[in-house]
Amino acid sequence: MDKLLVDINEDESLPNIKRDKLWKTLRELGFIYESNNRKSALIEKEEIICWRRQYLREIRKLRKEGKNIFYLDETWINEGHFVNKVWQDKLVTNARQAFIEGLSTGLKFPNGKGRRLIITHIGGDKGFVNGGLLDFISNSTKDYHEEMTADVFEEYFSQMIDLLPTNSVIVMDNASYHSRLKEPLPNTKWRKQELLDWLIMKEIVVQEKDLLKKELLQLCKQHSPKYKKYSVDEIATEHGVKVLRLPPYHCELNPIELIWAQMKGYVARNNTTFKLQDVRQLLSASISKISSDNWQKAIRHVIAEEEKFWKLDLLIEETVEPIIISVGNEETDDDDASLSEEDNLYI
Repeated sequence: MDKLLVDINEDESLPNIKRDKLWKTLRELGFIYESNNRKSALIEKEEIICWRRQYLREIRKLRKEGKNIFYLDETWINEGHFVNKVWQDKLVTNARQAFIEGLSTGLKFPNGKGRRLIITHIGGDKGFVNGGLLDFISNSTKDYHEEMTADVFEEYFSQMIDLLPTNSVIVMDNASYHSRLKEPLPNTKWRKQELLDWLIMKEIVVQEKDLLKKELLQLCKQHSPKYKKYSVDEIATEHGVKVLRLPPYHCELNPIELIWAQMKGYVARNNTTFKLQDVRQLLSASISKISSDNWQKAIRHVIAEEEKFWKLDLLIEETVEPIIISVGNEETDDDDASLSEEDNLYI
């Protein structure tokens, strides 16, 4: 904002303006002062936008067809999980006064987060899928993704999918353990001979004998999409179920995130022992308290978010034009006046 204020006041065609007046004007125009995030229209990658548009089209179509749509995700909870805010009696100033008046000094909170419980579950508009819960104790203090491996997830997925009706849809994110390839595909780490061997194995004719590794890699990438198959998708297909992956960085389009928040809130409010076995019982109790109505509200909220994204993408395309910066001198000869696309930088 400071830079914007300087730019306005340095522009002779614009009147000078004070900071508070600029702040008020921006608010009147509908701008909100909040934390910067990935939703900035000017920095979002085109591939993410296209992925989102494709996802929104597909999920709309599936809902219109009346498909059973289930939402799957992982989360975690620590044995030291508790609420950040509690009611406190400010009239009691010390432990001695509390003792004299026969009052408690309050719940003693743990110093650290403690051990961690890793959780996977799946649900839809009728509630959680019975038997669809996986929870296990983490043996690491690092990111829980390190222990939720492809092997663990695929074993869970293979058993869980039998609980779903045929012709269902599972919505989930793009975590690496959700997306293990059925077979490895060529990448920059492969040696030249490995690229050649892969092309031969796939019966792809390489006519030129003097291709560089970069050229071989490019040829491999032209053909590899048709061999890009995920293990989880193969399991789903065998059971007549479709997997639909959310676009990257779009957890807000998965209603189970709202369900996680309700569950964790229940655990935090009722966690008094800060022992993992008790937290596990609270987790089970929280799941039983999540109704189909809770799920339906979360799904309606997500559908509203989907509509916002859809309209925003259209609005941005209509109102935000690309800024073109010509590379080179402003004064050019007639022969150089026409620049090719490569001679311009698009922002």
